[in-house]
Amino acid sequence: MTGIRDILDARRLIAHHLPETPMWSYPVLDAAVGAEVFVKHENVQPTGAFKVRGGITLLARMADRGRGVVTYSTGNHAQSIAYASRLYGVPCAVLMPENPNPAKVAAVEALGATVEVRGATMVETAGHARDLAGRTGRRLIGPADEPDIIAGVGTLYAEMFAARPDLDAVFVPVGSGTGAAAACLAAAALAPGCRVIAVQSAQAPAAHDSWRLNALVNRPVKTVVEGLATGSAFATPQAVMRDRLDDFVLVSDDDILRAQRMLLGEAHTLAEGAGAAALAGLLARREEFAGRRVAVVCTGGNAGPAELARLLAAL
Repeated sequence: MTGIRDILDARRLIAHHLPETPMWSYPVLDAAVGAEVFVKHENVQPTGAFKVRGGITLLARMADRGRGVVTYSTGNHAQSIAYASRLYGVPCAVLMPENPNPAKVAAVEALGATVEVRGATMVETAGHARDLAGRTGRRLIGPADEPDIIAGVGTLYAEMFAARPDLDAVFVPVGSGTGAAAACLAAAALAPGCRVIAVQSAQAPAAHDSWRLNALVNRPVKTVVEGLATGSAFATPQAVMRDRLDDFVLVSDDDILRAQRMLLGEAHTLAEGAGAAALAGLLARREEFAGRRVAVVCTGGNAGPAELARLLAAL
């Protein structure tokens, strides 16, 4: 099981490749929320999202890189593995479900990975990825059940708690759950007084329902928020969250859109939907956290054309 030593080791490892990301509070946002809000800006990573931390950590520790890797993703995990693969000279194949974000496809291909669209859902795409790995002998990298990915993601929370060990809570968006699991591990060691609260779209509640039911379940994916469009839960992050997560909040896609608009207007930040979900969760619990010090993770800024059109229409 991943622990704080793995996270701190990953922090030393990725420091050669990634600088720390900023964490700012914005007076206008604080006034709108009614709390002291710190935004952790993972949207400024070279891939536009936090997941690059996990990709670099995993590839750095991988033995026999020459055989190559296969992964599956709606976009940000794919970019993470493609970026790390280019860094270490590893052949990389990415499978995506139907109708992927064209900007994310272009970004993955620009990093030197091949992209193949297979399957109507992530569950189907995962099956095709397993088949491809089996046929080619490449190492299959899943989006969540990878301890090195969780350790790498945990570095953002190590940075956060080093800067603000006095936080009352951190809200973390959940697709596969690596971010929430990593936050739990880091908080337990570095900021035990900080509550970790996960946030997911009510239109794709697999991780939330699995945590509530204490069992891995699949759920339909009806959300338009690409980074949260996960129809199944993953055992490794769920095991961590089951032991350490303080609470789990569901928000609507409309709530997330409102949070995107607030980040754009009050924090000068363009967030993709998943990157605004943490703020949407805080807004859903604003009375409980009034006057508190709270962090929200803007996990990514990779909004595609359709998402930008929705955001502009809502302004």
